Amino acid sequence: MHIEFRHLRTIKAIHDHGGVAKAADVLNITQSALSHQIKGLEDQAGVELFVRRSKPMRLSAAGMRLLRLAEQVLPQVEALQEEFMGLRAGKAGRLHIAIECHACFEWLFPVLEAFRKQFGDVDVDIRPGLAFDALPALMKEEVDVVISSDPEDLAGIEFVPLFDYSPVFVASAQNPLAQKEYIEAEDFRGQTLITYPVDRARLDIFSQLLTPAKVEPAAIRQVELTAVILLLVASNRGVSVLPDWVVREVKYSSDYVTRPLTKAGVTRRLYAAVRKEDLEKPYMQELIRLAGQEAKRLQAA
Repeated sequence: MHIEFRHLRTIKAIHDHGGVAKAADVLNITQSALSHQIKGLEDQAGVELFVRRSKPMRLSAAGMRLLRLAEQVLPQVEALQEEFMGLRAGKAGRLHIAIECHACFEWLFPVLEAFRKQFGDVDVDIRPGLAFDALPALMKEEVDVVISSDPEDLAGIEFVPLFDYSPVFVASAQNPLAQKEYIEAEDFRGQTLITYPVDRARLDIFSQLLTPAKVEPAAIRQVELTAVILLLVASNRGVSVLPDWVVREVKYSSDYVTRPLTKAGVTRRLYAAVRKEDLEKPYMQELIRLAGQEAKRLQAA
């Protein structure tokens, strides 16, 4: 027996509207075409689906079985059609984000909260990109966005600039380096450097300053949470280098000092790596817009 969606719609329409004439109007087909469709379906089933002797026309026991199937299947089909329409319109989809910047959680959560209010049908997830190879995962479509400060020339991948930021030295007001106007690589030789638990090649302080200068701190202490890093720094247990949006509040505290790295300062750029075919999706464009907007708001605070 070959049952099509139109057969299920026909059974339900006749049941809901009590006859072939009204059902044909609702389905926008002729009565003869609808009657022919019913006859063909009954021939396939080998049983009558309607009790024709009754007025209004009603379903037989076999017809009721088919109606229950229609009531189960048709809403699922309609929901799937709406979902596909949302995908085509860019209002629904998947947005799995990998973050190669440990401190990026500081500004990304407000972005996602604003994003959720506009695109509630988009499935959002966050994966710490430092725990796996994020860019290969992007190319394999395992994630949809990678937040990174290290752009690469990859086929089919676009690195969209989000905003510029400055890695900033932060120390206790009691630390001798608090007397300096800016911090150079050599200043770290006698210091305990407190960092996130990230490979040093992915930390700005190493990639932009210490590694080129071939300088090694006296010790390195890795800490997961930004709040704990700042607590240790305030206790003069070490110094740290954090993005400027992270230290926007502590720079007003008498417990800390913040200083630029080098006299000229260091500037880095954060990117959203996206597959090129996804760039035109409305929700992707809105995520990128909100990310840049929120970061600039934090930097201006």
